[in-house]
Amino acid sequence: MSDGPPPVSPPAARRSELRLRVLSAVLLVPAALAVTALGGVWFALGAGACALILLREWILIVRAQHETLASAIAYASVVGAAVAAAAGEIVAGFALLLVSAAGLALFGSVKQHKQILWLAAGIVYAGSSGAVLIALRDGTAGLAVIVFLFGVVWATDIVAYFVGRRVGGPKLWARVSPKKTWSGAIGGFVAAVAVGWLGFLLTGRASPGVWLAFAAVLSVFSQVGDLFESALKRHFGVKDSGHIIPGHGGVMDRLDGLVGAAVLGYAVAVLLTGSAGDPVGEIITMRGY
Repeated sequence: MSDGPPPVSPPAARRSELRLRVLSAVLLVPAALAVTALGGVWFALGAGACALILLREWILIVRAQHETLASAIAYASVVGAAVAAAAGEIVAGFALLLVSAAGLALFGSVKQHKQILWLAAGIVYAGSSGAVLIALRDGTAGLAVIVFLFGVVWATDIVAYFVGRRVGGPKLWARVSPKKTWSGAIGGFVAAVAVGWLGFLLTGRASPGVWLAFAAVLSVFSQVGDLFESALKRHFGVKDSGHIIPGHGGVMDRLDGLVGAAVLGYAVAVLLTGSAGDPVGEIITMRGY
C-alpha cells in the first residue's frame, strides 16, 4: 500500500510557486494594461471591483465577516467613494470614507468591539485605493501616470523577489516578513530607479532627476505597502489574504505594493500642491511635461 506521493522538496516547491506566479502575471498584466488603456468607465469599474475585493479580504483577515450591518456600510462607502472619484469629486469620496470609518470606529470603541474597529480601518484602506487609482487615471496624463506607477511597482516587486532569494542576507523586518531581505529591498529600489530613467528616455520630458525622484519615492512607498499588509496578516495569523490568484494568494497580496505607492504617492502630491483635485497633473504642469 502506497504511503502517498513523496514530499515535495523545497527547491521543487519554489519552482512550482514561481511557475504559478509567472503564469498568473502573463494573464493579469495584459488585462490590467488593457483596462488602463481603455480608461473611463472601464478603468473605474476595474478599480472599483478591486477595491471591493480588497475590502472583502480585509474583512476576512480581521474576522469581521459576521458583522453584517457594519460590512454593508463598509461596502456602500467604498462604492460611493469610487463613484465620487469617477465623477471628479474625489474630495467628496474621501469625506464619505472618513465619515463612515469614524462612525464605525466610534461605535466599535463604545461597544469595545475590536472587529468593527478594524473594519473601520478597512474602509479607509480599500476605499482610498479605488478612489485614488480612478482619480489618477482621470487626471492630466492619466494613462502615462498609471503605466509609470505599474512599472515602478512591478519592477520593485519582481527584482526584490529574485535578488532577495539569490543574495539573501539580513532580513528587512524578520518579525513581520521573514522572507524579505535588505538585499531584495535595495535591488527592487534600484530597479524602480531604472524604470524612472527609462521614463525619461521614452518621453524626453522634464529632467531625469524628476523621473528618478518619482520612481524612488514610489518604490519606497510600494515596499511600505507590502510590509503593512504583511504586518496585518501576521497580527491575525493569516498566511495569504485569499486564494483567488494562483501563486500570489489574494488580490491584496498582489496589490499591496500598488496600494502603498498610489495612496501615499497621491497624499504627497496633495501636500506639495495643496490640491486634491488633480495634484499629479499640477506637478506635471509645473515641471513642464
